[in-house]
Amino acid sequence: MPQSPNLSRAEISAVIEMALSDHVSFADIEAQFGLSDAETKVLMRNNLKPSSYRTWRKRVRTFGDRREHYK
Repeated sequence: MPQSPNLSRAEISAVIEMALSDHVSFADIEAQFGLSDAETKVLMRNNLKPSSYRTWRKRVRTFGDRREHYK
C-alpha cells in the first residue's frame, strides 16, 4: 500500500478539492503535492465517506474511458 507524505489538514483538503475537480489531473496533484495517483486514491479513500469515494472513482473511471487525457 503506498504511503503518502505527511500532509497538513489544509494540504489534505486542497488535494481532495483538486481530486474532486474534473479539471485537475493526477499529474497536477503529483507535481504540487508529490502524491502518485495511487497515493491520491488512498488519501481519498481515507478521507471521504465510502459512498462518496465510490461515486468519485466511478466518475473518474467513466470520464477516463471517454477522454484520452483525464486524470
